[in-house]
Amino acid sequence: MDGTPIRCGASRVTVNRSHLGEIAGYGMDKSHHAFYWGAKLMLITTADGAVTGFSLAHPKELNERTQALHLLHVHQIADGPCPIVCDKGFAGAGIEKAAADLGHLLIRPAREDEPALALPFPGWLRQRIEAITWTLKNQLGLERHNARYPNGLWARISQRILALNAAIWHN
Repeated sequence: MDGTPIRCGASRVTVNRSHLGEIAGYGMDKSHHAFYWGAKLMLITTADGAVTGFSLAHPKELNERTQALHLLHVHQIADGPCPIVCDKGFAGAGIEKAAADLGHLLIRPAREDEPALALPFPGWLRQRIEAITWTLKNQLGLERHNARYPNGLWARISQRILALNAAIWHN
């Protein structure tokens, strides 16, 4: 499970011309240390990269934890309880308890200000999560979606996710 920003405009003119105001806004992309105007895409995938759930939200109205919990509540990602691998941004007793109440165990690396977790976190697992996101954004062109309306953005995101899932299924 991971979230990634979907940029929808770079210039003020584009922001004013766009009709994405209900789902797009200004947010902070912490991994690139930059502000953006767009939406936040939350992905839940299998270990091989197939997307099992996704949501799109305004970056200021729903933070990553709230968006993830909402997605877990409205969409059953597996038949039974399953572990969910995520990053340090999902640390906290509140989200871990909420996920446990739904039957999911969050597996994440330990933050620097907390003791080592009981389950060691393998580094290659985090690389797999980032590779799935990179495939969607770069290889499948999600960063260049050119959507100006919410329906168009949803259609283009769904199109890329379906293409990714079809390629994984075919291979």
